[in-house]
Amino acid sequence: MRTLITGGAGFIGSNVALELEKQGHEVIVIDDFSTGKKENLKEFKGKVINHDISLSLEIEKIDAVIHEAAITDPRFQDDTIMLKKNLDGFQNVVHLAKKYNAKLVYASSAGVYGNGPVPMKEDQEKDILTAYGKSKLTMDEQAKALAESMHIVGLRYFNVFGPHESGKGRPASMVYHLAKQMLAGKTPRIFKMGEQIRDHIYVKDCVKATLLALDAPSGVYNVGTGIGTSFNKLIEVLNEVLGTDFKPEYFDSPYDMSTYQVNTQADIEKAESKLKFKPDYSLKEAIKEYIGMI
Repeated sequence: MRTLITGGAGFIGSNVALELEKQGHEVIVIDDFSTGKKENLKEFKGKVINHDISLSLEIEKIDAVIHEAAITDPRFQDDTIMLKKNLDGFQNVVHLAKKYNAKLVYASSAGVYGNGPVPMKEDQEKDILTAYGKSKLTMDEQAKALAESMHIVGLRYFNVFGPHESGKGRPASMVYHLAKQMLAGKTPRIFKMGEQIRDHIYVKDCVKATLLALDAPSGVYNVGTGIGTSFNKLIEVLNEVLGTDFKPEYFDSPYDMSTYQVNTQADIEKAESKLKFKPDYSLKEAIKEYIGMI
């Protein structure tokens, strides 16, 4: 299978590219390296194209497109630029997939649910808090209209953590930020009072779901663990893995709370039945594997 991966030098994209290549597939990576890192692809042997996918692109025949490229920082400074780049990029990969009758899997986001009820179900009413969430929901709506004419799967990734995320900077996972503080001997700092909940999913499980999507029915699916973990509990797990006894330091959130997602937790029933996806890693198991790579 000849697969194009956009954002392939980024966090999830690089992990998908390396796994597909390991399985013996021909993989082409596109990335503009605005946030993607060349070191994420140091083991990658395939072709790498330095290009902004929001600009038009012609490429030789492909069998599948995995679209991970996007501006993913919910607090990116210009909403208009974010919407344009994310939606233009999506239109370009749809064009490529249609041209070659290729399968298309793209990254959506749990951000479309905002502060809606948990566990979050794919068909519940959406609560858009940011331009990022709006861009992803627009993709999902367009994908729904395309589902009868092509193979198109959207994956609403929840709170992904794991190797290669350091290049994300501020939007990197709470697992990464808290572990980094604690490994440096610093007190972990979290927003008051640490009861915010996240569905933390290891990047290897996200890769698994992404590859399963190549053979799943067209649609939009949650990719999470189905388990919500508070920031306080996350620090407990990190202490257990690290053999430390840090207590959190609480501080006021600097963000406009009308744009802040308080809780995320996926309902993964649809992913289990249609994608045949079930996560392999518990939070503690994943942190044990990841901690030496931070």
